[in-house]
Amino acid sequence: MKIGVPKEIKNNEMRVGLTPASVHDLCAAGHAVMVETQAGAGINCSDADYQAVGAQIVASAAEVFSQSEMIVKVKEPQPEECRMLKPEQLLFTYLHLAPDRAQTDLLLASGCTAIAYEMVTDKAGRLPLLAPMSEVAGRMSIQVGVTSLQKVNGGRGILIGGVPGTEVGEVVILGGGVAGTHAAKMALGLGAKVTILDRSLDRLRQLDDLFAGRVSTRFSNRQTLQSLLPLADIIVGAVLVHGANAPKLVTLDDLQQMKPGSVLVDISIDQGGCFETSRATTHEHPTYIKHGVVHYCVANMPGAVPRTSAFALNNATLPFVLALADHGWRQACSLDAGLLNGLSVHAGQLCCEPVGQAQQRASVTAQSMLA
Repeated sequence: MKIGVPKEIKNNEMRVGLTPASVHDLCAAGHAVMVETQAGAGINCSDADYQAVGAQIVASAAEVFSQSEMIVKVKEPQPEECRMLKPEQLLFTYLHLAPDRAQTDLLLASGCTAIAYEMVTDKAGRLPLLAPMSEVAGRMSIQVGVTSLQKVNGGRGILIGGVPGTEVGEVVILGGGVAGTHAAKMALGLGAKVTILDRSLDRLRQLDDLFAGRVSTRFSNRQTLQSLLPLADIIVGAVLVHGANAPKLVTLDDLQQMKPGSVLVDISIDQGGCFETSRATTHEHPTYIKHGVVHYCVANMPGAVPRTSAFALNNATLPFVLALADHGWRQACSLDAGLLNGLSVHAGQLCCEPVGQAQQRASVTAQSMLA
């Protein structure tokens, strides 16, 4: 199969769809890989590094899209990229379609087949291609949160772990999944007081065992959240509803209860955000202040640490890329029901029910597309 890797063009997105190590394995398996020049610059991998493992370097994204059977990316295709997609072409990347009707329209119009990383599942129902970036975003959420707490950045001017004789900061994490767990690890490491809210009692029990009582676990409901709002210095939104829009857990009115200069970090912004006042920001302009509360809502958080993120992502995606290249998407999805769960768009039809519900448009089952 002819596989194409364009340079990412989303604001300050410096990850790359395939690392040289992944290209090596694909070429060794008999596939041809075409990489846009400088696509790996953000992870400190040169065109020569890609050529050394068998890739062909081309001068433009247009060449990649026109000559490839499968496009492997990191972030959702931007409008100009969507317009280069064509029928019978396979796109494998993060899509996050639920809050993005414009992207959905463009993908449907292209006639391409698109499989979303964030929808692929494993045999246990977990999300193996979302997990690595959730790990990165969870850890980064505390890093950016404590930076935002600095007075020069609009924050309260506190050190989250304090020093002897002062109070430590309080971190509240909404969601005890992969991102929330990694956020808690980082916050604890800095000496903060940490509370995790989740609606799964089983998960709360797991977290209690994992952290051996060093983290407070609370069942997530409206009353509990409201009791924590006045105490929190940082609230991390790490809620995931598979394939659908994130619920709005912190409202505009809730901001009045929070400390001036406290911080909201919305990891869920790719799925529309879990704070009512969230709007997507960029690494260039990552924060804004609403009613005295600093909001950090960067939609591609792991892009700030592209080398770590790209290698972590490729560790997870490469087996699926190889399967798609070896067998074609139909057979690969027939052999792997978890991969089939990622099928989102095919030949002008939406194949993801949660996206259809979020956008109030018709959808078909992914299974029906295999016929």
